[in-house]
Amino acid sequence: MDGTLAAKQKASIIVTQGDYQRLQGLATVARVRQPDVAEELAGELDRAGVVADGEIAPDVVRMGSTVEYRTEAGGSRTVTLVFPGEADIAQNKVSILTPIGTALLGLSPGQSLDWLARDGRRHRLTILSVRQPAG
Repeated sequence: MDGTLAAKQKASIIVTQGDYQRLQGLATVARVRQPDVAEELAGELDRAGVVADGEIAPDVVRMGSTVEYRTEAGGSRTVTLVFPGEADIAQNKVSILTPIGTALLGLSPGQSLDWLARDGRRHRLTILSVRQPAG
């Protein structure tokens, strides 16, 4: 299995119509500067199920979600999935235009995925919980 999200391609993902439209535009623009990640994001969007903004389950990772996951080494981490201009690793805000950001989109607790980091190493993580922003 090659490709950055080989194991994830078996998992079904869901995105909201609003996220889908905004992320499609972002993927198109990002192809100039980050073609690999932009292509991965576009591929995820192509295979995603799209639902109305108010119809998505509260435990599905979408833009603004805070996600706790466990790594293959047994450690856990909590991050918030954000658009590139909001990314700040010191505050655990991960851009959708990173390999892990793209990998998290549309998943739910219990789902696992493999992702390829920018350094070429493959990682496996399992989603433990998903929280949506207040408001």
